[in-house]
Amino acid sequence: MKRYLTFIIAGLSFYSVESQTIADALLYSKDNLTGTARFSAMGGAFGALGGDFSSIQVNPAGSAVFSNNQASITFSNFNVKNSSDYFGSKVSTSNIAFDISQAGGILVFKNTDEKNNWKKITLAVDYENTSNLDNSITTYGNNPNQSVAQYFLSYANPGLYNSNIPESTLSNSFYEDLDIRNQQAFLGYQGYIINPILPDNNTYEANVAPGDFYQENYVDTKGYNGKVALNLATQYKDKFFFGLNLNTHFTDFEKKTLFYEENDNSQTPDAIKNILFGNYQHTYGNGFSFQLGAIAKVTKSLRAGLSYQSPTWYRLTDEKIQLLSSSKNNAPDPDNYQFTTDSDILLIYPAYKLQTPSKWTGSLAYVFGKNGLISLDYSIKDYGNATFKPNDSFFRPLNAAVDNQLHAAGELHIGGEYRIKEWSLRGGYRYEQSPYKDKKIMGDLAGFSTGFGYNFGTTRLDLSYAYAQRKSQEAFFTQGFTSAPKIKTENNNFALTLVFEL
Repeated sequence: MKRYLTFIIAGLSFYSVESQTIADALLYSKDNLTGTARFSAMGGAFGALGGDFSSIQVNPAGSAVFSNNQASITFSNFNVKNSSDYFGSKVSTSNIAFDISQAGGILVFKNTDEKNNWKKITLAVDYENTSNLDNSITTYGNNPNQSVAQYFLSYANPGLYNSNIPESTLSNSFYEDLDIRNQQAFLGYQGYIINPILPDNNTYEANVAPGDFYQENYVDTKGYNGKVALNLATQYKDKFFFGLNLNTHFTDFEKKTLFYEENDNSQTPDAIKNILFGNYQHTYGNGFSFQLGAIAKVTKSLRAGLSYQSPTWYRLTDEKIQLLSSSKNNAPDPDNYQFTTDSDILLIYPAYKLQTPSKWTGSLAYVFGKNGLISLDYSIKDYGNATFKPNDSFFRPLNAAVDNQLHAAGELHIGGEYRIKEWSLRGGYRYEQSPYKDKKIMGDLAGFSTGFGYNFGTTRLDLSYAYAQRKSQEAFFTQGFTSAPKIKTENNNFALTLVFEL
């Protein structure tokens, strides 16, 4: 079995991007189970509980449950395993990353006037790495019917567009002067993967013979989505807690992809035999959101919570490099049968905006005195409301695709804790519906978690382990070339949190 990309990727800094996609909208819209070890161990079900730094990220009223000034820091190990199946060829890859996933502090100001119903005010700041984006996926196999040439044809021909691309545009232009559509067609044309059809030269055909194609695809991503919450909360009597978060978001994301294809379908000297297509994309920027929340003690043991998370308004910038290398069948003069086409320029696109969907969370918790508790959160988020801006002729088709393919999805989080003197034993479960209407593209997520904590008095140590898995079948490219591997993604995350009373 040939494995070219394993060796090539180490020497290249190219990655894949085709402007913005639905996957980009989801990258900044989905939530992950990160934060403190106690929060992770209980499946993130803290909307009606509070008293934990990560609970502030679910319901900002949770900080008013704190009794004393505290600080905490969390160290995490993220382990992602991807199992790929592409036309019967199976391969697994894994990625491990270590990070400080949470750090925060809170000040509790108690009201000494016992006649005043407002018992306390709390001020808190909490940082969380909401998504660790380090990941890698390798896929290879024999595709019996489709070449990547179809990707370049889909841009060159008018099938998805209202106009043709004249051959003169692809032969006389510079890559960096073209828009996204023309750039992709330019690469295919300059690499002799597509040829104009005579006599009009304004429609194109593939210069790749039909048949069986050996293909490899390598994806490597690095980066993070981070969030800092500035929190203000208050307690009214002994029954009600109210809170507000003002959130600053920041992201830095790099993605590299290499796609390799070869075939022995034709001995014609001019037919393309090998194709190597590499892409690099770097996206960075920041955003803002806010959260409102309330918690009520319905009875001495039963608590209820409700919170609203606004859309996040991002301002993002993309950078891109593309590389295409191709070769024809062997011929007397090999120099005339190998072609390399690339922009040789790092393109920096104008900043654009992304508005992620808002989220509502309802919560219930039952506290068994000092012995333990059980908690449940249910959230709803309409991913079809994600919007790229400005909603002009460039983004309008993408926004329509987001609306057509994504829908409202629910999340269920269940957690429990049992205390034995200084020890706390914890467990949790989470279930998230697919954001896609077609679950073949991305399935539901299910996971469990466990952990324990030990209270030393003014210091607490918490440990957790969380597992989640999800299946997907997303195409390598957004149009033309529709072949897609079946991917099973498993996340194994460990967290250690130190909590200090101040």
